[in-house]
Amino acid sequence: MVQRYKYLLLIYLFLGLSKSSLSQFNLDSSKSSFIYSGNVSYTNNGFSIIPTFSFNSPAINTQMSWKKKDFSIEPDIRLAPDLTKGSMLLWFRYALIKKNNFSLRAGVHPAMNWFPKKITENGIESELYQLRRFLAWELAPTIKINEHINTGVYYLQGNGLQKDGPQTTHFVNLYLGFSNLALNDAFRLNITPAIYYLYLDKKEGTYFTATGSISHKRSPFSIQSSVNQTIQTKITGGKDFLWNVALVYKLK
Repeated sequence: MVQRYKYLLLIYLFLGLSKSSLSQFNLDSSKSSFIYSGNVSYTNNGFSIIPTFSFNSPAINTQMSWKKKDFSIEPDIRLAPDLTKGSMLLWFRYALIKKNNFSLRAGVHPAMNWFPKKITENGIESELYQLRRFLAWELAPTIKINEHINTGVYYLQGNGLQKDGPQTTHFVNLYLGFSNLALNDAFRLNITPAIYYLYLDKKEGTYFTATGSISHKRSPFSIQSSVNQTIQTKITGGKDFLWNVALVYKLK
């Protein structure tokens, strides 16, 4: 229980540091050109940023963005409701190219996650919480086909900052996005199927994933669902098939 409250304190420190850092830019929209957006969601199964892995339990996800011109700062926090599992990322992103039908974004983030781990010492079993730290960068070219369709490749390279656990990760995601499709006068559909390749410490795998959401144009709430299916893999630690459904609230 003490360990759990320590992680709660870390979350508050993380948010506090983010707020403190961002306040230097004067985030009052009436006095600066920063644009804020964000959402919070509750899901039956929290997915990792790489959908091969999940909490296998409910999660609360919070994603925020403060954007000024081509630069943005984007915290991404995913927590089990009892705080026994969680991850926190702090993205720094920059739009390298912005044209009518093509864009290219680059980004970097520090991250940490934690999870319970059972150990046995002197014949006595106990549970500890292990914290792991990572540093990663991304490159994301996108081609806009028309108002409702886009495609692109998302590349993420991650590095573990401790000797145990994952050390080197390469994630290459090829996707096709359909957005703001009218189901009727009020409801809109977004859906993004993708095929991706994952390299994790000399082991490889390929997967299919898809995320879809339905929203009402007059409501800040939406329903979102994701699936992930293994095609072939040598990577252990994940399930062949994963799915979730989430209630999402748009903050702005």
